[in-house]
Amino acid sequence: MWIILSFVGQAQKPITIDDIWGGTFRPQYLYGLKAMPKSDKYSKLDINRAYNAYEIGIYNYVGQQKTETAFTTKDFPFVGYFNYEFSPDETKILIATQVKSIYRHSTRAIYYVYDRKTKRLEKLNKGFVQEASFSPQGGKVAFVKDNNLFYKDLKTSKTFQITYDGKKNHIINGLPDWVYEEEFSYSKAFEWNMDGTKIAFVKFDESEVPEFSMIKYGEDLYPKVESFKYPKAGEKNSKVSLYVYDLKNKSLKNIPIKEKFEYLPRIKWTYNPDCLTFITLNRLQNNLKLYKYNDNFKKSGIIVERKSNTYIDLETIDNLTFLPNGQFIWSSEEDGYNHFYLYDAKGNKIRQITQGNWEVTDFYGYDKILGKIFYQSTETGSLNRAIYSIDLKGKNKKRLSPPKGTSDAEFSANHKYFINTYSTTKIPYTFTVNLSETGKVLDTILDNKALIDKLKNYQLPEKVYTQVEGADGTMLNAYFIEPVKKIFKKTPILIYQYSGPNVQTVRNAWNSSNDYYHFLLAQKGYMVVSVDPRGTGGRGAKFKKLTYKQLGKLELEDVSKVAKDLASRADIDENRIGIWGWSFGGFMASNAIMKKNDVFKLAIAVAPVTNWRFYDTVYTERYLQTPQENPEGYDQNSPLFFTKNFKGKFLLVHGSGDDNVHLQNSMRLARNLQENDKPFDEMIYTDKNHGIYGKKTRNHLYHKMLNYILNNL
Repeated sequence: MWIILSFVGQAQKPITIDDIWGGTFRPQYLYGLKAMPKSDKYSKLDINRAYNAYEIGIYNYVGQQKTETAFTTKDFPFVGYFNYEFSPDETKILIATQVKSIYRHSTRAIYYVYDRKTKRLEKLNKGFVQEASFSPQGGKVAFVKDNNLFYKDLKTSKTFQITYDGKKNHIINGLPDWVYEEEFSYSKAFEWNMDGTKIAFVKFDESEVPEFSMIKYGEDLYPKVESFKYPKAGEKNSKVSLYVYDLKNKSLKNIPIKEKFEYLPRIKWTYNPDCLTFITLNRLQNNLKLYKYNDNFKKSGIIVERKSNTYIDLETIDNLTFLPNGQFIWSSEEDGYNHFYLYDAKGNKIRQITQGNWEVTDFYGYDKILGKIFYQSTETGSLNRAIYSIDLKGKNKKRLSPPKGTSDAEFSANHKYFINTYSTTKIPYTFTVNLSETGKVLDTILDNKALIDKLKNYQLPEKVYTQVEGADGTMLNAYFIEPVKKIFKKTPILIYQYSGPNVQTVRNAWNSSNDYYHFLLAQKGYMVVSVDPRGTGGRGAKFKKLTYKQLGKLELEDVSKVAKDLASRADIDENRIGIWGWSFGGFMASNAIMKKNDVFKLAIAVAPVTNWRFYDTVYTERYLQTPQENPEGYDQNSPLFFTKNFKGKFLLVHGSGDDNVHLQNSMRLARNLQENDKPFDEMIYTDKNHGIYGKKTRNHLYHKMLNYILNNL
């Protein structure tokens, strides 16, 4: 049964590439939205257009009155992007200016501390630093500079250096290396304890990690070579070690870990200021250990151990939350779906809290007064995300948001209210204040009705959600975007794919820029289809882990089966079926045109992985093991080794400055195609990273892809 979740525009105005990337369809958003850490209010970034200034506004949840402008750049002009954080006692604001991206999560910035009482603004440190963070009492700020860890006492304005051995491409203190940041999804590797007397941090020794070099062409006469440590599959990782620094006696201690391990992806203090926990994983990421270390007794021990026949997913190492009585809440997939469990202080399981054939997808916190957990899940269907509360006994569960669509919450400090960011395919981002006890909407902050009115002037197609049959008969989530009107005698199809592990492209949420690009193609007579094959997210561990040790095989079988079924329709042109994707999706598109060109006549691969041997250890080995252990899993699904079979039209796109999926992937694929005398098209974007953006670059890319499709499909 198909469920239509779209609206059709009334007018006939066409979409253009310039509309898509020029901001015509960009929804309004609440930027810098944060719950105040102590009071029953929230803050957000405002723009004072009269003074061309950023302001940090503080608002009541109920009534939406702005109670205070906590800071304004009118009085302290800054340059560049701006971010902020309130101290836990709300007396100070840590302000990041001139923020510059490094990799996916990491940034460097010039930081200032603003005292709300004295109105005094003080620079945290000379020059750029990373990951500045208040102590729990707000009197100190820790940060990393030049790979060394520091803290500043705000009362005395004295700065203390904790480590001295930091060195680029060798030693990093308190920050993750490239692969940890990218694949374990964090940018800060230090944590304050509960009373601000100790800092735990991870040291990364990158000395033996192979170095990857990229040429940066820039504006100078001679290009520069940029080198950084990047462990490709099967190669050496950083050696990691754990330390605790005691601010009172200025002592630095290494925490011994007797058992062998490869990764140390998380550290977390309990309510006890002397008790630190940390998680280790083995190289194949199928054996997890949770340790508890007591700094008073200088002892550590394993309190929870988990093993898997495949891998332990990243989602399940998060959500670890300690209660004041020493118990803790943690999620795992032990019943086949990601659910919460309650443990005692020694790591013994007390009970399962949530259960059912659905996934917990986010955790918003536990309120010790209300005795409730607040979380997001797929209980209303894998296309949706709804917000719930439940008590520690697994009772009194309440849904606090609409059942269909996508909801995401920012809770107040006392969990009395939450701001829900809600959207569907029909409804752009809507920000409401909700009562946490019942989910009742108390007020609407922003509804994007202006965007809805604007879209009525455009010729928009229908976006139809459905299920289709995969290669083994499994029903898969998909969406179809039918042509706005019949232009061709038989309709051509373009299939858009990502297909990576635990990721979904088929979601009931507001449209992305790619959606508008697909709407544009529908205006020109093309049908656009996307499928979430086996291995993708939202449907439990078994479905997700079917692709273990063979990335790309089942996914391509499923997508090809869907394409063949569509080709059998009388209104579809079976000789005009194409596929495109980015990153993992580029890997899929490349494989499709090399191995399934009886089905696919055109492919566009943007920043593709072409051989998983070229990609990083953590991601690749999680799903494929090492190349030494599973060479067939790497080679049999690599488009690099099937160029002799290539026929059709193929556009290969990459940024030369891609630190994630290196240009090496496309260059090696191009070489193999050339050596087999196979004609194809290629576009390299100078110095652009994995996202390929900057100035009019996105316009150029999407014009290139559009013209390629119009001329060849």
